[in-house]
Amino acid sequence: MAALAEGLDPLEGGPAEYGTPEERPTLEEARAWCRRLTGSHYENFHVATFFLPKGVRGHFESIYAYCRVADDLGDEVADVATAQRLLTAWGVMLEECYDAPERSRHPVFVALRETVVACDLPRQLFLDLLIAFQMDQVKTEYGSMGELMVYSRYSANPVGRLVLMVCGYREEGIALLSDKICTGLQLANFWQDVVEDAERGRRYLPANVMERCGVEEGQILGRVFRGEFRLMMESLVAETREMLREGGAISGMVDAELGVTLDLFRKGGEAILNGIEAQGYDVLRGRPVVTKARKAMLLAGALVAKARVSLRGGKAGR
Repeated sequence: MAALAEGLDPLEGGPAEYGTPEERPTLEEARAWCRRLTGSHYENFHVATFFLPKGVRGHFESIYAYCRVADDLGDEVADVATAQRLLTAWGVMLEECYDAPERSRHPVFVALRETVVACDLPRQLFLDLLIAFQMDQVKTEYGSMGELMVYSRYSANPVGRLVLMVCGYREEGIALLSDKICTGLQLANFWQDVVEDAERGRRYLPANVMERCGVEEGQILGRVFRGEFRLMMESLVAETREMLREGGAISGMVDAELGVTLDLFRKGGEAILNGIEAQGYDVLRGRPVVTKARKAMLLAGALVAKARVSLRGGKAGR
């Protein structure tokens, strides 16, 4: 990738809060920036990090900050050409983080460099995420579940693999189980946000499944719920639920402390699917939500599990 121009902010034209400072922040300042971003933008991720060992929480925050900024550079910029330029610049900054880290000025990459070195993280997983964000700029509909699997391979699965690597797990068999959970979570969110995505000009419902069930495009924005739409959603929810169930085997193959966190994410995905089912699979009348009571129950269960892990000394399944 090309080098960045000296003295210019490569993120000019993006969200102001993500601008590159003129002076390189200290590692402590960069870590604090990532921590604030994590806490203010995604409550669920912020809560989940509580269940991880303290020694690796900072690494998760730097990874999340990388993902959050990249996502916003693509989604929060109205002009496609500008979004593509910003994402390309973010990729150049990533390459710089690996190849010339002394040049990095953005707090994300100052913090991420420490994580990359400490955990020996491959750059390709970070580049894969950028591929997904670039895909979002040009691909607005999907023809099959296979196409969604390819998208999730770039948009979701790298995050799970990075989580495992930070915690010291590099076995491909474990990573494949993580892929199932991450892809399942991605799909659950798609099924939850059918109308919202349609209003933004995107459709993640597979065209071949729609055709097989007799669902027409106009039913989505028109919010026309009939038996064929329910049949389609039942099929998609069942397939996604099985994916999450299969991925759940990972919890018995990692340290119990990490297993608690992975279970929390998996159960969050299952809760979304349960919400869709409870709504009679009618995602057209309103976005199915996980109630505060249900979230509290999931969190309470995770706290109990964490306490048990602490009493046992924190190790299991390894």
